[in-house]
Amino acid sequence: MQSHFRHMGKFLIVTGVVILLLGVLLYFSDRLPSIGKLPGDIVIKRENFTFYFPLATSIILSIVISVILYLINKFS
Repeated sequence: MQSHFRHMGKFLIVTGVVILLLGVLLYFSDRLPSIGKLPGDIVIKRENFTFYFPLATSIILSIVISVILYLINKFS
């Protein structure tokens, strides 16, 4: 029974840290460069056509999500 409480405690701590980091990110979001308009994002504009592929944004988000999932897996 003690083990279940220990796992639940770790889960709550990790969840709290993730929520804290999201809160800090949202609080300072006006000072950060707008996500989706990073160097490396592909934008092609024509007369009646705009193609947008957020390559750099996708790579950065993938790395951040991978690190978060790794940390959650490691500490749980």
